[in-house]
Amino acid sequence: MFERGGGRRQFSPHVDVYYCGQPPRAIVKVELAGVEVDDVALEIRGRQLVIQGERRAQESEGRLYQQIEIPHGPFRRVVELGADVVADEASATYDDGILRVEIPIASPEDDKRQVPIRAREREQGP
Repeated sequence: MFERGGGRRQFSPHVDVYYCGQPPRAIVKVELAGVEVDDVALEIRGRQLVIQGERRAQESEGRLYQQIEIPHGPFRRVVELGADVVADEASATYDDGILRVEIPIASPEDDKRQVPIRAREREQGP
């Protein structure tokens, strides 16, 4: 049986997250086959990597589909990272439908900050 339209499924890309290397870094791989790199945006908010974009529908004029299973449309994925990261040093590459995001893990020293101590001035009496 041939379908004219077909139901539209929500598109949510699959992700792999792992940690490796010296210095350690988080690696997030996102399956985005059929998505143009210009249609993808990345944002890091604390321990979250936000991936959003759109897989555009293929031209369907003049076609009679038997089956439609490849989802399309806008997507937004929030990936919870298991460690604090250095967002300013993140990098991303896109190759053969796989987006790879590398984010350095913040070292405990990055959280340390020396706090200067000032002596309180004593009031002098008359």
